[in-house]
Amino acid sequence: ITRGRRVERVLSPSLAGTRPGEIRLTWKVDDAAVSRLHDEFFGKQVLVTDHDWPVSEVVTAYRARTHLDSTFRWLTGPAVAGPAPRWDWTPHRIAVHTLVTVLASTVTHLMRREADRAGMNLSVRELMDSLAGIGETVLRYPSTGGRPRTRRLLTERNPEQQALFDLFALSSPDGYEAPRSSGPPASAR
Repeated sequence: ITRGRRVERVLSPSLAGTRPGEIRLTWKVDDAAVSRLHDEFFGKQVLVTDHDWPVSEVVTAYRARTHLDSTFRWLTGPAVAGPAPRWDWTPHRIAVHTLVTVLASTVTHLMRREADRAGMNLSVRELMDSLAGIGETVLRYPSTGGRPRTRRLLTERNPEQQALFDLFALSSPDGYEAPRSSGPPASAR
């Protein structure tokens, strides 16, 4: 934690005790160091652009960059995109990895924008976490001749998941309608 940018200048941790159950972590924040950091860094940022935009649009674009940066970090993480490029990757593999990451970022931001237009103010992470909660099971039954029979089962969805399910038209192509939400039954509404 203390290896973060400038954290070691303001946070002084100490560990006391030697046996399990007796070990205690304490820390102290150096208020004078925080004040020095405030004077040194905070509130001093210069934006330079070659675009002929109004100041408000430059500031808005700059602030939107943080959303894109956090999304890119999340999408390139091992939980989403798999392993990061290593030294033994060829330039072609790195280019493909980069292309897939940029396409995923673009699609997720378009999805977030559509959800925002539908009145759901969600971050990309919240949107993807909500969609990840929608599960599907496909059962394939043995065939007695011809095509095998299949049945698609979807998990119950909360109201937010149902709204996203409808917004992105995730219903089955065969028209099967799974349980809509985990709320009260339709007869009780």
